Order: sequence, then C-alpha cells, then structure tokens
Amino acid sequence: MKEVQKKMSVKVNISLKQKKVKLPTGTKLLIRKACIATLEFEGLGEENFEVDVSIVNDDMIKEMNNEFRNIDASTDVLSFPLGADGVYDVNPETGAKMLGDIVISVDHALYQADLYGHGIEREIAFLTVHSMLHLLGYDHVNGGLEQTVMREKEESVLEALGLAINKV
Repeated sequence: MKEVQKKMSVKVNISLKQKKVKLPTGTKLLIRKACIATLEFEGLGEENFEVDVSIVNDDMIKEMNNEFRNIDASTDVLSFPLGADGVYDVNPETGAKMLGDIVISVDHALYQADLYGHGIEREIAFLTVHSMLHLLGYDHVNGGLEQTVMREKEESVLEALGLAINKV
C-alpha cells in the first residue's frame, strides 16, 4: 500500500491597516509565497499553520514599536510570536498552529528598497521571511552566530523565490 504524504496548509491573513497604504500588484501573493517558502525551508512541510500579516504606514508602526517595545521610532517590521520552542497555540476551528503576527511598514520597505538598490518586491519578501523566522523562534538581538544563521536562511529562502541578490 502506498503511503500518502500529508501536505502543508498555510493560511496567511493579510490586512491593510491604513487606507493610505498602497501595495504594488501581486504583493499579497508574494507575502503568502514568502511565508510558505520559509516554512518549507525549515522542513515544516507536513503541518498546518496560520499567520496574520498587517501592512501599515510608518506612523502606525512607530506607535506599535513604542507601545510594545518602548522604542519611539518607526521600524521596518515587527514580529509577535504566539509560541516558543516549536509549541504554538492551535486554532480550534482549523487545527492550524497559529504562528503569530507580522506587521510591515510599507513606507519603510519603499525607503529600504531604494536605499539598498533593489525592488520593493524583494524588500517585502525579505521582511516577511525575516519576520517568519522570528515567529519560528530565531533571534538576532545579540548578533553573532544566530544573526549569521538568520541571514543565511533569509537569503536561501529569497533565492528559492527567485529574489536573490545578484553577487558580482
């Protein structure tokens, strides 16, 4: 008898929290792909997950950064994990593991895309992957090896998405 392989299911809830926020066409699909690619890269392809992504402007992310981190400045992305050490709350209706919330400032993403000389698509994908790794327990606050590991994983996922940095 042939064994049936269970397929991953990922529900990515994306909401625009400010009316003034405008996204390029295809951005929501790109965010979903970045979430799925991160989970697949981490070898979590046989489980069900749920993640919430909010797209905001700099004013709103500054308020959130101040409220939750006591940092009175805007930032590019915030991550709010719902679990630790691989243990997550489960949505009782779907059975999906709820990873947490990602908040992306589109203003900051546009600025950084220009600053680093790449497209907004790559920047949004990078911020999504970066935040997904935080939801999965990675951190880079103290720098060092963990920051290096995180950066390598981010680049590997972006490469899988066709958004790698062209190295000369």
